[in-house]
Amino acid sequence: MNLDRIKPHFPWLTLLALVCVVGAANPAFFDPLGLLSLVTDVVPLFIMALGMTFAIYIGGIDLSAQQVANMVTVVATVYLSQFGIGVAVICVLAGFLFGAISGFVTTRLYVPSFVSTLAMGFIALSAAKYLSGQRALSMDVTERNTSFGWMFDSTAGVPHQLAIAIALLAFAWFLQTRTSFGRALKAVGSGELAAVASGLNVDRVKILAFAISGAFAGIAGLVFSVKLSGGDANLANGFLLLAIVAVLVGGTPLTGGVGGVINTAIGTLIVMVIRAAMVYLEISATQQQMVFGVVLIVAIALTIDRSKLSGVVK
Repeated sequence: MNLDRIKPHFPWLTLLALVCVVGAANPAFFDPLGLLSLVTDVVPLFIMALGMTFAIYIGGIDLSAQQVANMVTVVATVYLSQFGIGVAVICVLAGFLFGAISGFVTTRLYVPSFVSTLAMGFIALSAAKYLSGQRALSMDVTERNTSFGWMFDSTAGVPHQLAIAIALLAFAWFLQTRTSFGRALKAVGSGELAAVASGLNVDRVKILAFAISGAFAGIAGLVFSVKLSGGDANLANGFLLLAIVAVLVGGTPLTGGVGGVINTAIGTLIVMVIRAAMVYLEISATQQQMVFGVVLIVAIALTIDRSKLSGVVK
């Protein structure tokens, strides 16, 4: 069988295999309420990975997502009492702005995306430390419940946090597959020079892709902040590696052009199952990071399009 023909199916086959293995080792894994809790728990991570997909889909990467999310947890906590539920708009706009600046620096100043986004991440980290006074902050419980208490409720057994994730997935899927912008994203990711030659405004597409990544990081930070009822410059630490892993194991390679947001949903579930297995096996948090580091290397090796790296036209 041709490996290239089954390669697109690797993500869901991997997910199915992992679920079977973990379920066989721990039958309690299949408990519906337990599974629902696991899925809901990874919502902030999924939202961050969903935004990251746009940056990777065009052949870039957003290393600022974690720090933008950290900054937003502080922004949400500091300004909740002043703006109420309106703080959500501020958080999303802050993420969008940071992402847009990363895109601008990448396209107009010709700075590689891993450098520009890393630098913006440090700026976001500094902003978070300044706003928080370099200490952990707590939300007023009454104000949080008044503005965001609905987030902890359920409708027809579906937690509202999960409903938010599904709505964002639907929006991202529509954007990627049903709009001219989505087609432009694929064109840039498949071959930037060809996209430029066709008359596409590549710079605008890339700036918007990074802006969307930043906006989703802002939403992830807001959800995480409300969930933990506070903000801190380090609250979302550890998310960056997992978000990148979720995108790559889902089948969206660093070279871009293939994969997409549905793949990232599958990749996030793979990350969730691996984390559940490691918790069951009592693997420490430090060792879990090591495992995901190895998974990241394997995912890159299996998904990357080497013809783009070698300059060979497919």
